[in-house]
Amino acid sequence: MTIMTTIERSARTAPPARRDTRRPSPGSGRRRPFAVNPAEAARRRQAHYWFADRLLDVLSGQRPAGWMLRHMSGEATYDRLWQLAAQGVLRPPAGRPTPVVERCDKRAPAPDVLEAFARIASGDALRALAFRLERGLDQRWRCTAVDFAGPSW
Repeated sequence: MTIMTTIERSARTAPPARRDTRRPSPGSGRRRPFAVNPAEAARRRQAHYWFADRLLDVLSGQRPAGWMLRHMSGEATYDRLWQLAAQGVLRPPAGRPTPVVERCDKRAPAPDVLEAFARIASGDALRALAFRLERGLDQRWRCTAVDFAGPSW
């Protein structure tokens, strides 16, 4: 029978090997970049699509309303977004697929202003989302108005 002294115990450099099967193996936690086709990459760079995707995340309950705070201009606009999110206007009921931005178009009524509308699809159901973007002095787009058309799912 061997008795380990305190000095021998502290001389170990690593704990005994783990045999926990619920944990991922070392190195598997790294994310691999997913393939995006060029059309999808170009779409993601457009301001109106970028905002449509993020507004949908908030209105469908996937993200909190505060996540968009720095991208909103004016307290009334943020309050409207928060109100729509609290109503759950784009939150799908159980069994319905997660909503996606099917199409998003824009028009420019003035320089540095975009009025955009998005068609949101969840299965065979469609809803409309309208919003206005204005470019500030810092050259960043901010949402200055947001509205939803159609009944909840």
